[in-house]
Amino acid sequence: MLSVSRVAIGNIRSVHPAIVRVRKHVLAGGCNQAFAGRRWISRKVNHGLLAKEMGRKRRKTQAEKAEVETHVEELNSSATASPCDERRRIPMMGELIQFPDDPSPYPAPPKPYVPINHFFKPKPVETVPDPVLVSCEKCEDTETDGDEETAQKTVAPTGGPSCPPPPPPPPPADKSYTGYLFGAIALTAGGLGLAYYNGLFDTTSPPVAVDDTKEKPSRKKQPYPLSSKDLPKHVPYVLIGGGTSSIAAFRSIRVHDPKAKVLMITNELEMPYMRPPLSKELWFNPSEAEPLKFRQWNGGERSIFYEPNDYYIDPSKLADAPNGGVAVARGYEVQRLDVENGKVILTDGTEIGYDKVLIATGARPKNLPLFESAPLAVREKVTLFKSVDDFERLTEKLGAGNKVAVIGGGFLGSELACALSNSQQTRKKNIEVYQLFHEGGNLAKVIPEYLSTWTMERLREDGVKVWPKTQVKAVEMHGKQLKLTLVDDSALLVDHVIVAVGSQPNTNLAKTSGLEVDASNGGFLVDAELRARSNVYVAGDAASFYDTKFGRRRVEHHDHAIVSGRLAGENMVGLNKPYTHQSMFWSDLGPKISFEAIGLVDSSLPTVAVFRKSTAEEKARAVAASLTGNDSAKLQAANANGDTMKIAQPAEGGGDHVPVKSIAQAQEEEDSFDKGVLFYLRDKKVVGLLLWNVFNGMSTARKILAQHTEYDDLNEVAKLFYLHERPVETEEEEEAE
Repeated sequence: MLSVSRVAIGNIRSVHPAIVRVRKHVLAGGCNQAFAGRRWISRKVNHGLLAKEMGRKRRKTQAEKAEVETHVEELNSSATASPCDERRRIPMMGELIQFPDDPSPYPAPPKPYVPINHFFKPKPVETVPDPVLVSCEKCEDTETDGDEETAQKTVAPTGGPSCPPPPPPPPPADKSYTGYLFGAIALTAGGLGLAYYNGLFDTTSPPVAVDDTKEKPSRKKQPYPLSSKDLPKHVPYVLIGGGTSSIAAFRSIRVHDPKAKVLMITNELEMPYMRPPLSKELWFNPSEAEPLKFRQWNGGERSIFYEPNDYYIDPSKLADAPNGGVAVARGYEVQRLDVENGKVILTDGTEIGYDKVLIATGARPKNLPLFESAPLAVREKVTLFKSVDDFERLTEKLGAGNKVAVIGGGFLGSELACALSNSQQTRKKNIEVYQLFHEGGNLAKVIPEYLSTWTMERLREDGVKVWPKTQVKAVEMHGKQLKLTLVDDSALLVDHVIVAVGSQPNTNLAKTSGLEVDASNGGFLVDAELRARSNVYVAGDAASFYDTKFGRRRVEHHDHAIVSGRLAGENMVGLNKPYTHQSMFWSDLGPKISFEAIGLVDSSLPTVAVFRKSTAEEKARAVAASLTGNDSAKLQAANANGDTMKIAQPAEGGGDHVPVKSIAQAQEEEDSFDKGVLFYLRDKKVVGLLLWNVFNGMSTARKILAQHTEYDDLNEVAKLFYLHERPVETEEEEEAE
């Protein structure tokens, strides 16, 4: 703005030097260079110049007017008129038509020039003489001789004008408006700049009312709230952990205390969610609209998150909430508990008082020492699968044609191997899956050896390259891939490794808070009411509880997390109930294997299995399908056998192979273990049941387990599960339960 003004004023000075004098006068006056001071002095100077200009013009106009009036009076007093006096009269109507050759067009006198900008003095302009005062050459000669009155009274002897025509009026003087234009531009620019400086162009939208009592619906990867200062200073119920047990405890508390105020503190950056779909439904039945949604067995879609974000209260508003609610503080770690004073202390020193507190910290995945001590480049290609972040990172890292090694043959390792091999999204990428473990077959710690071997063959048929009875003894980078050296000195080149070798309870608070830990089972030591200390409760994977039927146990299953969390919430409001529930679990390994189990299910226990025999019609149908489609046989041939682990180039060729079993033999084994019930015994009493491809029979299994007795013929007991057919009544009872 100032630059434009300076350029404009410089151009004006070139046309009107008076501005230079004004500027010098202003600066000589001793005013400062502030904008307001210069503007005030300029006004005073301009007003003074304007007053002088107007006075000079007024005196000049009065003098000219007096001179004209005097001259008109002299003309009117004269009795005769010269031919030149024709200009002094007004022509009659039609006179110009009657006398077209009359050289006198009687033009109107030009108006005096009025400057556009009164701040500037215009250049001197030649004054156009009034027609009344114009005289011919004779008059001019007479005037030159000084006898003006005699010349004005002379009359021509003949009619018509004898004087030559008067000269045309001179062209108007060159009026340059450049200075005025630049002056207008300078003033406009200055006014706009002043308006901008004062903020006249700033537009502010009207304030919108924002409901800050609830978090934004979008899920952000950052702590919430951003500062621990926004957390309440005291909450009646504090839940440490953001998993299934905590959400079950909150719901139970609200049932008995509808206006309860609950604060959930979790070190994760997610809202409470369920973990089983991470290794199951999210791979096989993902939602196209949302990656963390899946399709259920009834066709409906649901999210892995228990509640939408609108369900929870902002932690800063929890203390003033009249109807209570639950708030989730994400990204915060609890360092210790002050049990005597009833306080939770965070890692940054923030203290939160409580009346009752629940520890539901769950379990963390185990890692192998060789990966923990590996270089960073190796560790970036290793995933410990447990959380939503692990799922999202794994799906992003898996590229087309990648080779993935899953280390571990338990529930998680087998489920992930099947998911990566069979899911539609991974098949499109042609991902090659290897599963390595030191046991003889899949789920060897849960099911008997013969069933574990049969399960391993089914996974091979589904495309998983299962390598049992092996371990990784070294790892290093080989270009952009990982080179896994096995115990038999063979090598495997892969693009990514998933470690699924079990988990251990997260009991860090035990040392800092003076709580007891179970030395044999792990986890916080609690009684039958899930109480570790007065007003301190533990639920979920981190609890080593006393089972009134089977003794002290620690369970890592989804159903146990729900039931134990619900019971802990009830006891936190004062119900004092013992834990008597027998939790169940389930797993899906491809299209041919799905089972549910309850009680003590351990392969080290004696087992009695009752399997259904396929009918002749089912066998014929299965054999025909095997003969027409050789996909199963091809997949079996493409996998390495566990007995031979010497591999020249396992990353390229897949290793040595052994002859595949005949179709008849494979079909006979498949028929034998297609559907059945396994009874786990201790002291000849049934302490656990596993329903192999048998569904909706959990209520019956729970009743059998509750009797805790010895049965003479388990074949008769197995008939309760209707292995050949299942009546509608049983299905309806299961749905009602």
